[in-house]
Formats: sequence, C-alpha cells, structure tokens
Amino acid sequence: MPSFDIESTFDRHEMTNAVDQANKELERRFDFKGIDASFELTENSVDLTAEESFHVDQMFSILVTALTKRKLDVRSLGESTTNRTGRKMTRSYPLKQGIDQPTAKKIVKVIKDAKLKVQASIQGEQVRVTGKKRDDLQEAMGLLRGNDDIPVPLTFTNFRD
Repeated sequence: MPSFDIESTFDRHEMTNAVDQANKELERRFDFKGIDASFELTENSVDLTAEESFHVDQMFSILVTALTKRKLDVRSLGESTTNRTGRKMTRSYPLKQGIDQPTAKKIVKVIKDAKLKVQASIQGEQVRVTGKKRDDLQEAMGLLRGNDDIPVPLTFTNFRD
C-alpha cells in the first residue's frame, strides 16, 4: 500500500550558509559600521548579538532575507528569547526539528476533515499517511502544502508504492 512520511526538518548545511551570508551582509551594511554585531549558529539555535535592540531587530530582517534566498522556511525558527548582559543584547531563536504532538494532531485533523481516501497516523515526531492510490497521497500533500495553519515547515519523505 502506498505511503509517505511527513516530517519537519531543514538542511543544516544550508542553515550554516544562510547564517554566514547574513554575517557577510552585516559587514557590507553602512548602518552597521563600527557596531559590534554578529550572527551565530549553535547546535539548537541562531543567536543575534548587538549593542541595541534596534540593531537586533534589523538583524532579524537580514536573517529572514538570507533564509529565504537559501530556500529555507522561516517557520523553522522558534519564538525568540532576549538576554541583556552588560552592553550586549542577545536574541536567540531556537531551531525547530520534528513535529510536536499538538501539531501532529492538527495535521491528522486537516487530512481527516478533507475526507480524502487516506489514513494518517502519528509515529513519534512524524506522521505517516497511507492510501490505496498514489493520486490520493499526492492530493494529501497538496492539501498540506497549501495549509497556512501549520506552524512548522513540512517535509515529505519515504514516498513508497
């Protein structure tokens, strides 16, 4: 029986390239001349560090542009946390990997509400969709791609006949 898995992943290498590209943009920008500001990619987050909150806000738009150019979904960044230590301000955006339980339930509900001839089941941090025909599975993929209510970027893997 044909099936595919729905996951929420991103290309780590492309994320590294996007952060490097954003750092290079900081060096070129006139409004950041003489300002100690940087982007840093850690294991679980992207950190924006600058002296003022105004600069950190501008840095976020630079990061979004770099992610978009690299074809990475901005939804892979989580809610930010801000820390101020001395003269520096750091805003950290956690990286989302995997589908959490409430989001997985929302995906299953969207598929069931569409009354497609497929079955969706939650398996850990992914959702498996099975059906009798490939066309039904592709219709489910299209439905999920067009849905803006899902807060994470979706990746479709293991498409099997």
